[in-house]
Amino acid sequence: MYDKEFLKEFSQKLKAWEEQLQSELKKFPERQERFDTRSAIEVKRVYTPIDLQNVDYFDDLGLPGEYPFTRGVQRTMYRGRFWTMRQYAGFGTAEETNKRFKYLLQQGQTGLSVAFDLPTQMGYDSDHPLAQGEVGRVGVAVDSLRDIEVLFDGIPLKDVSTSMTINSTAAILLGMYAVTAQKQGAQISDLRGTIQNDVLKEYIARGTYIFPPQPSMKIITDIFEFCSKNMPKWNTISISGYHIREAGANAVQELAFTFCDGIAYVEAAVKSGLDPNVFGKQLSFFFAAHNNFLEEIAKFRAARRIWAKIMKERFKVTNPEALKLRFHTQTGGSTLTAQQPLNNIVRVALQALAAVLGGTQSLHTNSFDEALGLPTEESVQVALRTQQIIAYESGVADTVDPLAGSFAIEALTNEIEDKVWKYIEKVDSLGGMVRAIETGYVQKEIHNSAYEQQLAIENKEQIVVGVNAFQTDQETQLKSILKVDPSVEERQIAALSKLRKERDNNAVRESLKDLKQAAENGKNIVPYVFNAVSVYATLGEITDTLRDVFGEYTESTIL
Repeated sequence: MYDKEFLKEFSQKLKAWEEQLQSELKKFPERQERFDTRSAIEVKRVYTPIDLQNVDYFDDLGLPGEYPFTRGVQRTMYRGRFWTMRQYAGFGTAEETNKRFKYLLQQGQTGLSVAFDLPTQMGYDSDHPLAQGEVGRVGVAVDSLRDIEVLFDGIPLKDVSTSMTINSTAAILLGMYAVTAQKQGAQISDLRGTIQNDVLKEYIARGTYIFPPQPSMKIITDIFEFCSKNMPKWNTISISGYHIREAGANAVQELAFTFCDGIAYVEAAVKSGLDPNVFGKQLSFFFAAHNNFLEEIAKFRAARRIWAKIMKERFKVTNPEALKLRFHTQTGGSTLTAQQPLNNIVRVALQALAAVLGGTQSLHTNSFDEALGLPTEESVQVALRTQQIIAYESGVADTVDPLAGSFAIEALTNEIEDKVWKYIEKVDSLGGMVRAIETGYVQKEIHNSAYEQQLAIENKEQIVVGVNAFQTDQETQLKSILKVDPSVEERQIAALSKLRKERDNNAVRESLKDLKQAAENGKNIVPYVFNAVSVYATLGEITDTLRDVFGEYTESTIL
């Protein structure tokens, strides 16, 4: 980016500046010997043109909306429209969550995001013994199509974009959503939204897996195929780095392992005969935004460039739309503290601003009370207002990629990219992501990172305000903390019992029989899932049918 004569002259000036600095440092030493990001990238005292001497503008940066998309996937970015403000919500019954959705939409939210309870994520109906005590606790309880009909009652699905954080049972929830939309009069080809559908990260970080990796990958590619033909506006997967980060990974590991998951999904889809130029347009990603402001901005910029290169160079994709990395961001849940919870408002604002400056397509801002319980209406309003203030008052959305050209940001972007490629090469050498997960390599890397992070906090090498520094004896008393009514479980089970008596059970048995045969014969199971859903087969019944064919995954111990 700079000619040799300029760099030579500048190097001499920089050397003289550093020599003068040494005498000043004796009088006024710096706070510490070395400054590092969370990913162990050393932060230099000052960044200069020397740090960008190997950068080629067109190959490494380009213009917004053009390869390699470092500067954004749209030419005008937020000058056209703001990112989707998609607050994550779900608790108790469908009726209660429906009220929260309507409240958020009234407050200016522009997209829906559904949290499901653990039994729903694990494929158990609310009356299953393993569901006891978990119904409606960390998300909304969904047993059948009837719950989804209630969940979106009065919300026209043809007009909203909906994200569903669901993985092992993603095909079932997609079916329930699509059938509900059809009952409202919508065409499924017009539906916009996302299912997470990212099972590999469940083996790595979250644990809500059901089936072994191979049949899980088959279900995912079935969804790719079905949606590419029938739901072209739907994002078929949200390949999640968020949960990897929340498990303790640093920013580099978050990108690296997420992209290794993405490579595995694309490889499986290509192997099944799908064209990455087509299904590649429906891939989306999900990242976290944490507290190291500059590193997070650089991470998002590096992410776009890396994925574009993966799709172009590894999978020979030529369709520009299939080269673009589109992603949702959520502020860091693991960064929220129960101590001095109002401090979380500031953390979330910084993280949200980093996501916007990094070019996110949609954003969820956490509520300040989430380290204590489910968010109240007051706290979710503050979280949403945080996004709205950034959008309407800060001015950062008025120009595309406003920090481009910053010596620090560009240097960090390059260094993050270099470190990510090293991880990808390592996973490739192990035989790919599925094999790397099976051997425990990925889990060990994340465990080690989490341990180092906790050690740094305990040793006060990393300050967490209100936790290991700037503490107070007086606890902050919040006005209210939202708790799920214990009667939710009883009411959900009673409604499920009533459904089983009222539905056409012969139709249910036939639909499950057809689904089992399709799974056994290697057919695309999605149309059969849709059929079972439409006759009110329950989520647990459908999952059990597939368990009979595919079996269940048992995690091996990783030490």
